[in-house]
Amino acid sequence: QVQLVESGGGLVQPGGSLRLSCVASGFTLESYSIAWFRQAPGKEREGLSCISRMYERTYYEDSVKGRFTISRDNGKNTVFLQMNSLKPEDTAVYYCAAGRGLFCSISGSHFYDYWGQGTQVTVSA
Repeated sequence: QVQLVESGGGLVQPGGSLRLSCVASGFTLESYSIAWFRQAPGKEREGLSCISRMYERTYYEDSVKGRFTISRDNGKNTVFLQMNSLKPEDTAVYYCAAGRGLFCSISGSHFYDYWGQGTQVTVSA
């Protein structure tokens, strides 16, 4: 059974950090490009960061560049999103997604074949 499971979300104060994990089962993440998206209440889903299958190139949306870091641990079949200097506007449900493309994209969800169920991140004092 193909599955992606996110974890690591929670409540954090502004300026704090969280590390999200995305564990794959039923397939090998190393063979996929992986992205993180988020969706806040009343807003569209937006792409934040991705790591490509080819050359492991990484890309970031401008609002998270310098604060978020995507990485993968192929031995654990897991992709991480380290989030630092969190802001209240980062509050959202965060999703990981896997796609078969050689290169990743954060411009659209249609590049991805598998999605996790999401993990809630709340940034509040």
